[in-house]
Amino acid sequence: MSIRIALDNPPEFYTNLDFISGRVILVLNRPETIGNVIVKLEGESRTALTVPNPGDRDEFYRPRPPGGSIGNIVTENHKILYRLFRVYPDDGVALPFQPGQHEFKFNFKVPLNNICHDPKAMSALLGIGGLGGTGYRTMDGTKQLMLQHVKATLPPSLTGFPQEAEIRYYIKVTIQRPGFFKENWRYQVGFKFLPIEPPRPAKTTQEAFARRPFAFHPRAPPHQSIRKSLFGSSKVGAAEDSGGQLLPPSIEVSARVPFPSILTCNEPLPLRLIARKLAPTTTADQQVYVTALDVALVGYTQVRVQTLQHTERTTWIVLSAPALRPPIALFESSPAAPADAEFEIPSALWKDRRLPNTIAPSFRTCNLARRYEIEITITLSWGLPSPGSSKQLPPQAITLPLKLSKVDVYSGINPPQELVNAAAQRPPNPPPRPSQQQTTQLQQQQQQRPPQVHDPLYPPQLGPQGAAYDDAPPSYDEAMADRLAGPAARPAYSGVTAENAPSTMPAEKS
Repeated sequence: MSIRIALDNPPEFYTNLDFISGRVILVLNRPETIGNVIVKLEGESRTALTVPNPGDRDEFYRPRPPGGSIGNIVTENHKILYRLFRVYPDDGVALPFQPGQHEFKFNFKVPLNNICHDPKAMSALLGIGGLGGTGYRTMDGTKQLMLQHVKATLPPSLTGFPQEAEIRYYIKVTIQRPGFFKENWRYQVGFKFLPIEPPRPAKTTQEAFARRPFAFHPRAPPHQSIRKSLFGSSKVGAAEDSGGQLLPPSIEVSARVPFPSILTCNEPLPLRLIARKLAPTTTADQQVYVTALDVALVGYTQVRVQTLQHTERTTWIVLSAPALRPPIALFESSPAAPADAEFEIPSALWKDRRLPNTIAPSFRTCNLARRYEIEITITLSWGLPSPGSSKQLPPQAITLPLKLSKVDVYSGINPPQELVNAAAQRPPNPPPRPSQQQTTQLQQQQQQRPPQVHDPLYPPQLGPQGAAYDDAPPSYDEAMADRLAGPAARPAYSGVTAENAPSTMPAEKS
């Protein structure tokens, strides 16, 4: 006996609204009776953290999960995607299969949002499906009702944090064999997932920035220009102060990206580095150079298990130039430029460097979240070392850090235009319906409150009589998503997920 799943034209990764179709191929060596053939489309977001020691000063006041003792590993598993399809039998009758190859076709459509946030869908999964003698096992959704959930777009596949966090997607098949002492046959295959990006805001001319002013230390000029006049007074050069020292350059360096700050997977950074004079310069001895430049994208993965939280930091190097050859001279074309003059550092250093295709887009799900920042370090030098001159003063160098926080990374998979239009026209959600207990408390408070006398010219605002809000129906964009197909154009993406590698997460406690 052998089982395998053959997907129809599998892409490098799947995304929202994609159709996942394929066949379950079963090869039998002897006659077998098959009860049910169940195919499931599943996605899991799993996290695990160790209960900290209360003796640790940094961890003393951090809340701990109930029942968790020191050193124990607590886990949390969210079924962010769960769809089930019974491909056999159609009439609920188990039939014997002869030796040979048998195929069962299946077809799924990947939804937009996670399912674990829906209490109705979770409470409907009681661990068993079907009727009568054709029952089959399903997920026990009541366990999901005890966890904290958020409604969000399905997150991307994520690994790289062994024993701590992972997000995986599977197609699983279970072949049931009726009878005692007969084990069911199971098989699964993983696949990579990358979500479509949310509708982008309209482009503006605004920019988000991080800036840092600085000034070098004064120093004596290499050639004294103080001359005695006929009356004994001295004349000081334009670039010198009264003490005969050379005025130091004073410059402000800023990093700018378009606002809102949105990066795209596998695309270059839309970054600008600008230097602005804070004080005028007059001589070539006040020249400043850019001698080193580093640009990195830093990702912060926030892991949560019940009341425990932990943040993992990951760095992707976009540009590393520890020694620029030749150095970039600031304001070289106009050394006598006045104050507030700006010089843009050429973007040729990073404009052709795409983000690594292992970077996942920003996301937020029930127990995991990913956000990004851009960190830049730039080294500036007042003057350059001259190996053949012993009279020249050594150059002054300063390294400035710049950080751009609250940066979003989008997947680069554009949603269908119909979905974008539907999201733009979506009405605001109605307020939540109060519970029966809240309604009873409100009535008691109104009975105890003394009657209010209102000015007849200014009556109170009255709402509709008997107005009550029920659970909101599916939004228009969610209903329309069932009729739309997945986007055709998608960027190159590999991620760090080995979709069929064994899981590195600790076993869950039942």
